[in-house]
Amino acid sequence: MTEYSATAAALPATRRGHVREILARRDFDRLFCTRLASQCSDGIFQASLAGAVLFNPERAAQPTQVAAGLAVLLLPYSLVGPFAGILLDRWSRQRILLLSNLIRCLFVAVVAVEIAGGVSGPPLYATALVTISINRFFLSGLSAALPHVIEPRQLVTANALSTTVGTGATALGGAVALLVRLPVGSNNHGYAAIALSSVLGYAISACAVYGFSRDRLGPDETEQAGRESARDVLAGLAAGARHVYSRKPAFYALLTMTVHRLCYGMTTIAGILLYRNYFHDDGIFRAGLAGLSQMLVLGAAGALLAAVLTPAATRRFGKPVWITGLLIGAGVVELALGVPYTMPALLLAAFGLGLAAQGVKISVDTTVQESVDDEFRGRVFSVYDTLFNVMYVLAAVVGVFGLPDTGKSYAMLVGVALGYWIAAALFLVANRRLTQSSSSAVRSGR
Repeated sequence: MTEYSATAAALPATRRGHVREILARRDFDRLFCTRLASQCSDGIFQASLAGAVLFNPERAAQPTQVAAGLAVLLLPYSLVGPFAGILLDRWSRQRILLLSNLIRCLFVAVVAVEIAGGVSGPPLYATALVTISINRFFLSGLSAALPHVIEPRQLVTANALSTTVGTGATALGGAVALLVRLPVGSNNHGYAAIALSSVLGYAISACAVYGFSRDRLGPDETEQAGRESARDVLAGLAAGARHVYSRKPAFYALLTMTVHRLCYGMTTIAGILLYRNYFHDDGIFRAGLAGLSQMLVLGAAGALLAAVLTPAATRRFGKPVWITGLLIGAGVVELALGVPYTMPALLLAAFGLGLAAQGVKISVDTTVQESVDDEFRGRVFSVYDTLFNVMYVLAAVVGVFGLPDTGKSYAMLVGVALGYWIAAALFLVANRRLTQSSSSAVRSGR
């Protein structure tokens, strides 16, 4: 969650010479290959799972299935992430990365068999949940291992390069899944074949990390000395929540992001159902999984534009005004481009909402970073990550009760637009009160 915005901020400052210097390090290249092969397979596997559950003509995609699918994809990032460090600071990270890949090969094969056999519901979701939870653990292991293969001065550049290209590798995996689908088809056996093909990338990743010695990636003695228990992690999350509550700019920003994430999640779920059960192919505009991919690409393009615009916009207008304007704009886009219920309008809406979502997120990330004490920053962002993903899953649960199977609901459009506008108004009022309070304190000499 926080990686994308951090990357967007870091990349402009990255010099080409630094990148060449990092890529010249053999151990970094090996770890980089480990990441890229794995994340490409992540894209293939996640696309196969989404296709099997949501866009398979042999299954009927209901809002309940959308909710379960999103829970499988997102909850591991909230529930596994904070506790991953406990084991990563105790066991050889080289062995963890190696075994994670091998275990995922096994579970992906099980998921493929389940898809081919028409298995649905809790058995399929449970197996997929384990697979994706292992992936979250694997990504944490890569982050923990990175400082062991580069110099400290290269860390920001290496993080920016790794996370950016890794995200691209995941997107590439999704595109590969669409290509593999052409010859194998869009039925149970076809999506099972797509899932099984992701094993290749995990196997390549395992071979790459096998080239490291057992102790090359840590943990070293210093890291082991500072290791935490599960109780420590829970206590840290609670301390982070208390700290952010005491820092009102960060607290209001997080509340606003929470409401925004719920609204954005509702729109995304409606979009999935529209492409699955309402739209039909119309020239270059495609229904089904291909159409959903078009929507995601336009949303990503909007997010990229936000990364370009937001730094200058926040310097000129200030973060509270920029966030407020984006939320108001998101509500306008929701109604103006949602009401027609056509694919071209929905793609434009995806672009606009992607811009608003990433612009708000970058601004909120920065507000939190500036407002909280450094000693609490990691714990605060752990709370932030959890809220970010849990609210998206909550949006799916709300969709179960509030959306028809087609995803077409004018009431939802109005409700989401009002949610954006109310969040904008409350956020602006809260920040003006903070500004007035600060001004009064300065005038009184406090």
